[in-house]
Amino acid sequence: MTADAFPHLFQPLQIRSVRLKNRIMSSGHDTTLPTDGLINDALIAYHAARAQGGAGLIVSQVAGVHETARYTSHMLMAVSDDCIEGYRRLAEICHAEGCALFSQLFHPGREIMEGGDGLLTVAYAPSVSPNERFRVMPRQLDQSMIDEIVAGYAAAARRMHAAGIDGVEFVASHGYLPAQFFNPRVNRRSDAYGGALENRLRFAVDALKAMRAETSEDFVIGMRISTSERDEQGLTGDEALDICRRLEPLLDYVSLTAGTSASLGGAVHIVPPMAYRNAYLAGDAARFRQALAIPVFVTGRINQPQEAEAVVASGSADVCGMTRAMICDPAMPGKAEAGQTDNIRACIACNQACIGHFHRGVPISCIQHPETGRELKFGTLAPAARPKSVMVIGGGPAGLKAAAVAGSRGHRVTLYEAAPQLGGQALLAQQLPRRAEFGGIVTNLAREVERANVRVVRGTRVDRALVETEKPDAVILATGAKPYRPDIEQDGSIQIVDAWQVLRREVKTGSRVVVADWRCDWIGPGIAELLTGEGCSVELAVNGTHAAELLPLYVRDNIVAELHRIGVRTTPYARLYGCDGGTVYMQHTVSELPILFEDVETLVLCLGHEPVDELGEMLRSLVPEVHIIGDSLAPRTAEEAVYEGLKVGAFL
Repeated sequence: MTADAFPHLFQPLQIRSVRLKNRIMSSGHDTTLPTDGLINDALIAYHAARAQGGAGLIVSQVAGVHETARYTSHMLMAVSDDCIEGYRRLAEICHAEGCALFSQLFHPGREIMEGGDGLLTVAYAPSVSPNERFRVMPRQLDQSMIDEIVAGYAAAARRMHAAGIDGVEFVASHGYLPAQFFNPRVNRRSDAYGGALENRLRFAVDALKAMRAETSEDFVIGMRISTSERDEQGLTGDEALDICRRLEPLLDYVSLTAGTSASLGGAVHIVPPMAYRNAYLAGDAARFRQALAIPVFVTGRINQPQEAEAVVASGSADVCGMTRAMICDPAMPGKAEAGQTDNIRACIACNQACIGHFHRGVPISCIQHPETGRELKFGTLAPAARPKSVMVIGGGPAGLKAAAVAGSRGHRVTLYEAAPQLGGQALLAQQLPRRAEFGGIVTNLAREVERANVRVVRGTRVDRALVETEKPDAVILATGAKPYRPDIEQDGSIQIVDAWQVLRREVKTGSRVVVADWRCDWIGPGIAELLTGEGCSVELAVNGTHAAELLPLYVRDNIVAELHRIGVRTTPYARLYGCDGGTVYMQHTVSELPILFEDVETLVLCLGHEPVDELGEMLRSLVPEVHIIGDSLAPRTAEEAVYEGLKVGAFL
């Protein structure tokens, strides 16, 4: 496949004085990289990687326009001229690569996630309409503060213009402040800002006009808005389209997304997980594009160039937001243009290290490409000063990444995998319902191994004789883990199996099943969903406060919604104790009272894993340099496994 396969995706697009070299955009997204509200070296290096990788447009993350806009403690702020120098540096970096740069201008209104110093922040909104998701009861904006915030948008736009960036994006998506004014179910004012749509648009009209007055005619001003907020109280598709039509004379483009931050169900669409189909908003975007004369941008799980090409070619949108695609592979646009599509590392929408990191307050990354967010440390790896003979034992994510990185630096690497197929536990993960895409991590890492000229030996179990024969300079042990099976009191009346046996089809569970979930990740709910789909009556007992407690929020909520839809009963605070007479006994982890599940045929254990590291002691006696990584060091997730593979490969 060559660049000719993407004739629409790599066509330029002119918006006022700005020429986009292609239709690929990194949309505005939080990174948790800024410090003190300002652009720093880490954020510049992050965006530089995407600009160098061939993005046509980068929209930098939200910049607060007023002190009351601080919805997290680690966002950018554009409330003083101190921000200009950072944006100037970022613009210069992007422009040097032929990449345009816009900045989002932002006020969350009632959508306040956290306050400073652990204290709750006063949130401001058009009306005293409570936020369901963050449990925020806002204070109604008075006229003087409305005027301050409008002036804040204008001043922030002026600063961006002075910094030399190409445009700004008025963020009216996801139920943030402008959308709160738009929405008659949230905005219940009776003054000039409430009631009729013309009044509810007044705040946005004033802000957009003020932004234009403080910039210039060649400066781009767009708006981000949800095609529908996907919530009972949110903006509908018809309302959003009507708003765009009315504001069109003040806008140079609209950027479309979906959902709202105001509810758990609506928020899933902010960063939709792999359960959603690719490019799922293209149909919505087409409706807007047919009704508007200005360019339409769209996001929503567009993670491969062929998907983006189809969206643009069909006339559904003019530009495709491929943000997670470039978090996973910053060089994706350049690879597509050069016809190197087989080398693209495709995003699997696990959400674990991108939005998942943001929600935990740590810098953005990617489980497949942990170099993301760590560009200053891992952006350029030096060739090995002294190439070594390296044996990697284990072909799961940890071993694959270690082998690929070490091989790319010039080491002579051989990877041994005992099974006939590479992938380790990822091969099991992809068998769970709506998790098939997780297997992409194996495809992507195996391709990196191939490109690094690593010798791969499958179906071979490493022993002392093999190590003595190979005489490696270094060994990387990545043999993974196995299911943890505790000793529990039981009389044999209930079949006890683990999740791996279920996924490998080694057992038949019967019709009445209890899933004991200690880890509170995706395995227990996935097994429950799988068996329910096969006709079993399943109860999920989690040793935590709720199902999927450890997962990224939008993944968790999507999973919990599906469990509710299919009728899986979930019992929280449940510690497995034992079973007899067809009854599974558990203990409430706080009250310590018993919890009973009766007439059970099968108990499925999802109780975590224990490391497989039997070779460690033997290797230390034979090899001068031994590294243990991933689950064989301590069972965790694929993210830690791949990151440890990167670290050992980078500094070997």
